[in-house]
Amino acid sequence: MPQFDPAVWSPQLVWMAITFIALYLLMAKVALPRVGEVLEEREQRISLSLRRAEDLKHSAEEAVAEYERTIADVRAQALEEVRAAREQAAAEAAARHEELNARLASELSAAEERIHQARSAAVAGLRDVAVIVAAAAVERLVGQKADPGAVAAAVDTSLGEQSR
Repeated sequence: MPQFDPAVWSPQLVWMAITFIALYLLMAKVALPRVGEVLEEREQRISLSLRRAEDLKHSAEEAVAEYERTIADVRAQALEEVRAAREQAAAEAAARHEELNARLASELSAAEERIHQARSAAVAGLRDVAVIVAAAAVERLVGQKADPGAVAAAVDTSLGEQSR
């Protein structure tokens, strides 16, 4: 094997040094910068993706917060509308109640007036009947016709005492 011959070691060492330096320069000037560029580009893409993801996360959090604010506002507005509707219904019910009370009071006073008129008519009719019956009773008991004015005065006196 010629590589183990010490006579050929010096040229082999020279060629090894030349090859090493050439490969070192080739790697340092061509291959490693390209690999470095690829790694740097990859790092930039990853950083950009992370920044975009962070921005999207913040946007999503803001959207969720806005959504929750909107929901809270809508709930508050709905509660206010329900409260207003309840107040309006209560006011309408109170107005109808007052109207019904007024109508019932007027009907009650009209009914009381009709009852008073009917009572007055009944008492007046009763007075006339009482005068006729008293005149007939006096005529039967006494046997003579009684004076209609005297009988009417006696009945009026008796009804006046009864009404007290």
